Amino acid sequence: MSIRKVALGFILFIVFVVGVPVFVGTTLWVRMTDLYRGYSETEQFVEIPQGAGTADIGQRLVDAGVVKDTWTFRAAVWWTGDSRKLKAGEYRFDRPVSAVSVVEKIARGDVYGRRVTFPEGLTILEMAKVYESHGLGRAADFVAAARDVSRIAALDPGARDLEGYLFPETYMLPRGIPAARLIDQMVGRFLTVFTEEMRQQAMAQGRTVREVVTLASLVEKETAQPDERPLVAAVYRNRMKIGMGMQADPTVVYALQKAGRYDGNIHKQDLAFDSPYNTYRYPGLPPGPIASPGKASLEAALSPADVKYLYFVSRNDGTHVFADSLEAHNRNVQKFQVEYFRAQRGRR
Repeated sequence: MSIRKVALGFILFIVFVVGVPVFVGTTLWVRMTDLYRGYSETEQFVEIPQGAGTADIGQRLVDAGVVKDTWTFRAAVWWTGDSRKLKAGEYRFDRPVSAVSVVEKIARGDVYGRRVTFPEGLTILEMAKVYESHGLGRAADFVAAARDVSRIAALDPGARDLEGYLFPETYMLPRGIPAARLIDQMVGRFLTVFTEEMRQQAMAQGRTVREVVTLASLVEKETAQPDERPLVAAVYRNRMKIGMGMQADPTVVYALQKAGRYDGNIHKQDLAFDSPYNTYRYPGLPPGPIASPGKASLEAALSPADVKYLYFVSRNDGTHVFADSLEAHNRNVQKFQVEYFRAQRGRR
């Protein structure tokens, strides 16, 4: 064999040894980084279940048209080194994306979630409507899940439902989250906010958790003003000390709502409506919370202001005026209710 043939063979060998890996590597890189979109819908969702392996995840992405093929997905997983970091959850895709970007998204756990806000002061029925209005599920399922009192049995053995214990907050929720799972999150958040220190504070005051949450729910329904919450709590605490009725309008509303009789207004005859929640008819706190209080109202219920107020009335601007005597209260009612509404009618 001539030297020329040996040299040619060596060159071909070098080209093969070096060129093939370069070619394969280049092809892999192009496939992994090329933007791809194989679905026609505006957006595509892919659900990755807990415990799914790399092969299963890749097939789901391919079937959904997010990744071109499983070979490309496996190459991207190998390239990123994220095979053990892929997280379960629902992922949303709405534009062409590379296989590498898909793997990185799943490794980050960048799951899709809707921001759903449950404001302070809502009842279970009202929260159920929020749940349904965001397309998360049926309101009836939410209400049913909220009957499972096992979640707070240790704190409130007498609870018949979770009224007051579903913490009002903004939650990031995946589509179609089961009501029971959301309820778990909301109760879990309440248990975090209502700290052990607060529970000990309630015990030191001779109050049960249920009594504290019930009082906090009254405060929440009566005012949205941060500086008024301790004052409202003080009014109700002071009334309890002297055996005076709570006479809280929100309890009448709640009683009527539970009976399916609330039309958006309280009428004079409603004050005599026979329900243990009607604090115009029955003394003391109602038998349980009438809404879900926020943290500030829970704190106010535990630490009311050091005042002697027994009354308050709305100024019709979101704030209230407080009084420690019936005489002063009647003057406030005359000014902020009778005269105010008389003036309103006169302007029409």
